[in-house]
Amino acid sequence: MTKYLLPRLRDILFISIFLAVLFFGPRIFNLDGDLGRHITVGNVIIENLSIPTQDIFSHTMNGEPLTPHEWLAQIFFAFAHGFNSLSGVVFFTALIIAIVFLIVYYDSKERSGSYLLSFLIAIFAAISSSLHWLARPHIFTFLYLAIWTYYLEKYRRGEKVALWKFALVMIFWVNTHGAFITAFVTWGAYFVGALVSGYIKTGRVGEKLKNWGSIGLVSFFISFINPVGVYLWRTNFDFLKSSYLVGHTQEYLPPNFHNPSALPFLILIALSLFLLSQKKTEMPLSHGFLLAGWTIMGLYSARNIPLYAIIIAPILSEVMTKNIKKTSWAKLERRIKKIERKLKGGFLPVLILSIALLLASNPMVQSYNRFSPEVFPVDAANWLDENEQEGKVFNHFPWGGYLLYRNFPSTLVFIDGQTDFYGEELTREYEQVITLADGWERVLERYEVDWVIIPSSSLLAGALKQDSWTELYEDKVTVILRRE
Repeated sequence: MTKYLLPRLRDILFISIFLAVLFFGPRIFNLDGDLGRHITVGNVIIENLSIPTQDIFSHTMNGEPLTPHEWLAQIFFAFAHGFNSLSGVVFFTALIIAIVFLIVYYDSKERSGSYLLSFLIAIFAAISSSLHWLARPHIFTFLYLAIWTYYLEKYRRGEKVALWKFALVMIFWVNTHGAFITAFVTWGAYFVGALVSGYIKTGRVGEKLKNWGSIGLVSFFISFINPVGVYLWRTNFDFLKSSYLVGHTQEYLPPNFHNPSALPFLILIALSLFLLSQKKTEMPLSHGFLLAGWTIMGLYSARNIPLYAIIIAPILSEVMTKNIKKTSWAKLERRIKKIERKLKGGFLPVLILSIALLLASNPMVQSYNRFSPEVFPVDAANWLDENEQEGKVFNHFPWGGYLLYRNFPSTLVFIDGQTDFYGEELTREYEQVITLADGWERVLERYEVDWVIIPSSSLLAGALKQDSWTELYEDKVTVILRRE
């Protein structure tokens, strides 16, 4: 019985990350305004048993073609919210992230044969990724990327991996989050690495081309199995082609290394450079491509740092193991391995999950996991519940998702965080109004805006008050004004 009660390293890893995300709690949805929209869209899909392919959430783009590239994730978030409100969402997010780094640990252990080193690297990779722990569909990209890379690596080592496993991951990925393109970037590193190394060794690439090519080709065609087919690809590339939209999306900007949250990423880069300088360091060509490519992408955009950590952690674990084989660390590893093989574990994670699930409905936990009234227009939305406003609204961009969460369908927003849908033109017009740039009044007239809900300290609020708009509601965060 003791062998089940005592935790293994995998149990400690899982529990540590799960509890860390639970502790972050409100942070994972108060740092970002999109969760409300995801829950709302998910509820619409569940209630109507259909996936909207035309916009029904805004008055500015109402009826326009909508690419539902996160619909499956939105259903999951809606179910989690329906189960236990925001505490259910936090529990679900924590579970997914903990599973991700459990897979990273297993991948690292299989490559390196090291229990303790794989555990430490996985923990550090999780810390590096924590700057982007948010209750959003991108957590599914964490999960699918960990599984995808695990399968690719097994295939590279010559182990049998059925083609349907890659297809299954892709069909879920493509309907859950737009970053499914990451799968092809990672596959490309393995594909090119296999071709080049195969040519160097034998002078032939035919077999490698066929085997690796089949994974990429099947996955590519599987990616068309989504509500809008090939147009899903176009939506992603249209967004990435717009330097304005990318430049105005915080998560796409390079990491700020003066912020402590970026320090673990910097340490991983330094560790990689140090290991590459060692004589004993050898790695497959595909790993070199992954290391170089994902380092560049992590430096280019902060949102890539968690993906970098997931892919690089197993590589570093394998390389470090080769460099410490004849040190005192190796003796410690042998002792850990001996203990690990005697234990079964599993009891403690199940216990912690059960307790967390029971506590999720506790009033104290519910009051902890809430949208912050200092970040979102919580009190103003309460007022709107009793004083519904007719006509078209202009809203603060980060509040769009929250307003849908609180007031849809009575209120259709001007804009929300789905900039890949609203596009550059409307986003520029929003910025024109909020900054009082030339012609801002004409934008409000063009969209027939009757009332606004904006930060009370904004320049726009002051300008509208002077322009004879009637103040209906104001607190320290929000002001609601109506055109006379």
